[in-house]
Amino acid sequence: MPAPKSAIITGIGAFIPERILTNAELERMVDTSDEWIQTRTGIRERRIADPGMASSDLALRAARQALERAGRTPTDLDLIMVATVTPDYVFPSCACTLQGKLMAPQAPAFDLSAACTGFIYGLCVARAMILSRQASRILLVAVETLSRITDYQDRATCILFGDAAGAVVVEGSEEPGRGILSVAIGSDGDQGGLLCMPGGGSVNPASQETVEKRLHYLHMEGNEEFKIAVRGMEKIARSALDKAECGVEDIDLLIPHQANIRIIDATAKRLGFPKEKVVVVIDRFGNTSASSIPLALNVALEEGRVKPGDVLALVAFGGGLTWGASVLRWEMKA
Repeated sequence: MPAPKSAIITGIGAFIPERILTNAELERMVDTSDEWIQTRTGIRERRIADPGMASSDLALRAARQALERAGRTPTDLDLIMVATVTPDYVFPSCACTLQGKLMAPQAPAFDLSAACTGFIYGLCVARAMILSRQASRILLVAVETLSRITDYQDRATCILFGDAAGAVVVEGSEEPGRGILSVAIGSDGDQGGLLCMPGGGSVNPASQETVEKRLHYLHMEGNEEFKIAVRGMEKIARSALDKAECGVEDIDLLIPHQANIRIIDATAKRLGFPKEKVVVVIDRFGNTSASSIPLALNVALEEGRVKPGDVLALVAFGGGLTWGASVLRWEMKA
């Protein structure tokens, strides 16, 4: 069988919990207001997983939809990857738990931890695995239950985050120039403290003290991260465009990580994308970290904004610090 020359997305799925947390509810929890939240972040509401629902449960629902749209079953898979910072457990991996729930024992499974850039990192690995013939049908899921690590006493962060899952099936093609045209990724560990969860690891293992200090919640230095995020997303997006030999004028839609409307607007402006070419769903779902790009892509597809042949630019920035971008030619119908 000829070696694949391209890696294409053949199926996509997403899942959002039913429970909606509105800005009005947050007004009763912390000192904030709906007007302030919408002005500073663009968020009106976010989704929250039920107490008995783990990340792997959200992932399972998104995965099943992606497989159905791809015309595949779990037994067709030869690799499962899950991008998340909120796995069910420290170990086993969320991917292994998902593999068991999907009943796909033939597929190796592992997690990726790149925070909000996790989906882009996953596309990078999936493409490389396919082009090197290490795998032929890959399930990539990005899932977060950020409500479990959000401090609802911290008004700076509790307004931002929600829960969701997005999934894609990636397969090989013998035709060049299809599917994932380019991926560019980067990181800067020196800045990792700007966005992190300090407790629970080997530096601050769980103890009464770490619980009392609220170290098992997400911590963020928002002002510093904003400036770095906009510059980083612009630079990595241009790198992905160069690798794909595309200009901004060749891109039909920009799908950025849904972190903050000001970051989205500033990044699009620096890159030269008009607002009508930018997908924004943060108002409905908040920041869902790794799952935000596949969730936004799925929404755009279902709303008829994406059609076969469209060229899309994806770009993200997250904890680590990490950043990444991808250019892809869309193949599937809604």
